[in-house]
Amino acid sequence: SQLNVCEEIDSDLKSSKRMYRILQGDVGSGKTIVACLAALNVIESNFQTALMAPTEILAQQHFNFFYNLIKKTNLKINISILTGKTDKNKKKKILEDVKNNKIDFLIGTHALFQKNIEFKNLGLIVIDEQHKFGVQQRIRFARKGNTNCDVLLMSATPIPRTMIMSIYGDMDTSKLT
Repeated sequence: SQLNVCEEIDSDLKSSKRMYRILQGDVGSGKTIVACLAALNVIESNFQTALMAPTEILAQQHFNFFYNLIKKTNLKINISILTGKTDKNKKKKILEDVKNNKIDFLIGTHALFQKNIEFKNLGLIVIDEQHKFGVQQRIRFARKGNTNCDVLLMSATPIPRTMIMSIYGDMDTSKLT
């Protein structure tokens, strides 16, 4: 099912229509690796990717996973992490680098949708445990990209509101089984 979901997402990314998709799967089903492959496709097309997680611990886990995976390849991808606890000087440098397209992949927490974050060329946002963010928070984060910025939501816990959105066509659904 990972391959099928990757094909669905890849098809969305190639289309001129904005992707708004939720990826559902149990813990350990491979949501993170699917998101990584989507991010790499977007970065390869010269766009930035940002992944938002609800906690610093989860953001750090994602950063470590992606950083170590990318490090094993010969890909030249600049990846960084931004949370509320990021040192002031480091944060200033990250904000400058994101704005100047020197960071390809930014991972973080709620800090990613704050007003002072400006992306140069954001093509994909990924929101892990999307149900832990408010609707306005997800919208503000998505607006960091242009009107065609693709959105991939991930959840192991489908909530009623998310299920209604997928049923009535506001978002596409992919399931890892």
